Amino acid sequence: MSLEATVAAPFKWHATERLGEGEFVVALSLERDWFSPDQAKRLVDVAVGRGLVDEDDGELIARFDPTEVTVPEGFRPDDDVLREQSTFETALDAIVATGVEKQRAVAGINERQRGLAITIEAAAVLYAKERGARIDHLAADVRAELSGDG
Repeated sequence: MSLEATVAAPFKWHATERLGEGEFVVALSLERDWFSPDQAKRLVDVAVGRGLVDEDDGELIARFDPTEVTVPEGFRPDDDVLREQSTFETALDAIVATGVEKQRAVAGINERQRGLAITIEAAAVLYAKERGARIDHLAADVRAELSGDG
């Protein structure tokens, strides 16, 4: 199922928006047996990369309200939640989360790319930013790519 539900689950179980990275890994690997400890650590990387959590001195801080995420009874995440998404996919998901229909978002991104002669990733981040999507974590990567530092 969804990455957000998987990441939200340990925060919900512990009724907090901050967890030590070790607590998060233990919750997913030993308490629920959803992943191996290495896979749970990989999930931390994916969650940080997707902007779902911030890392601060060994703690993970949810960048969303875990209480508002539904984790269905009997939920068990698929291994594909460990796959890191591309910048384009991440931006597109963020745009869709703001209520823009996926096909319309892709069309808007393609229009920006053609009109500005930039990469699809940069166009996706720009379009997402215009729609108020939470993509600040992607902007630095795209900025570095555009300046030739990436």
